[in-house]
This record gives sequence, C-alpha cells and structure tokens, in this order.
Amino acid sequence: MNLLYPRFTLRQFGGMMLFGLAGSGVAGLYGIAHDQVTFILGPEYFTHFKFDQFHYLDQTRPARVLVAQIGFLATWWVGFFAGWFMGRVTIPHLPWGKAARQSGKAVLIMLATAFLFAVAAWFGSPVSLEDPRVSRWKEILDLFRVQDTLRFIRVGYIHNASYLGGLIGLFGALIWLRWSRPSGRS
Repeated sequence: MNLLYPRFTLRQFGGMMLFGLAGSGVAGLYGIAHDQVTFILGPEYFTHFKFDQFHYLDQTRPARVLVAQIGFLATWWVGFFAGWFMGRVTIPHLPWGKAARQSGKAVLIMLATAFLFAVAAWFGSPVSLEDPRVSRWKEILDLFRVQDTLRFIRVGYIHNASYLGGLIGLFGALIWLRWSRPSGRS
C-alpha cells in the first residue's frame, strides 16, 4: 500500500466516504453528550466563550440547544476523518462486514480514550485559585469576564484533553486495525 499515492476502487472510495459519514454521526453524538455534561460542570465556559466562538448560531435558542449544536459542530469533522482513515485501513483489505466490525471496535477504542483523557483532565485540573496553572488562564479569563474561574478552567482542561485523547485514540485504533488484519494481506 502506497500511503502517498493510494490506489483503491471507486467502490472502496464510496465505502470510505460512508465510514467517514458514520464517524461524523458518532463523533457528533459524542460531542453533544460531552458538551451537555461539561455545560453542567462549567456553564461559563459556554456562555462566555463557546457561544462567542460559535457566534453565527441562533443565540436566541435555549442554552442547552446551543450547547448541543456546538458539541456537534466541534466534533463531527474529527469523526469524519477518523472514519475515513479507519475505512482506508480496513476496506481495501477486508470483506465489507469485517471492515465495518473492525472499524466499529476501533471507534470504541477512540471514544474510550477520549473519555478517559477527559475524566483524567477533570481530576488533574486546578482545584484551588492558588494553583500556579491558574495564572496561565488569566488573559482568557479577563477577556471573557469569567466569574467562576475554577469551573471555567476545569472545563477547558476537559475539552482540551478530549481532543488530545481522541487523537491518541485514533492513532492507537489505526495501529490496532493495521495489526489485526490477516497477515497474508497487506
């Protein structure tokens, strides 16, 4: 398999697109659930930062609806690329059903890793204003006039760690997919 100039059929390309679309849906749903939980943990992260970042959304909608939209929009693209790459690794080398099952397991690896990183970030984030890491957030806290500093920071940690966990989970899942292929096929 040439990674720079891959060769695959139009049917395989269509399958990779389908895997990408399925990945978009899974990631979007994860993003919605993730942001609903983090909205509970630190609403100002959304009301003072994310709502501004996604200013083009209808700000007259209820906060929970906006949070769901933001969760989907912030994650669908990650799932598309993850699904595409998983399909890229599996579809040319496995029967369709097996490729889908293996990619589904790989998605679970990626989701679990993102979730574990998010939980670790919650527990590893500052719990006191005396924590020296709080000072790194001063500029953004001042810019957005944040009142509940610690909750804002802790949710920021969760969001950043989730992306990192998703990326590490994707790499791990792709390696697992590659290693779990039958040895007679490259």
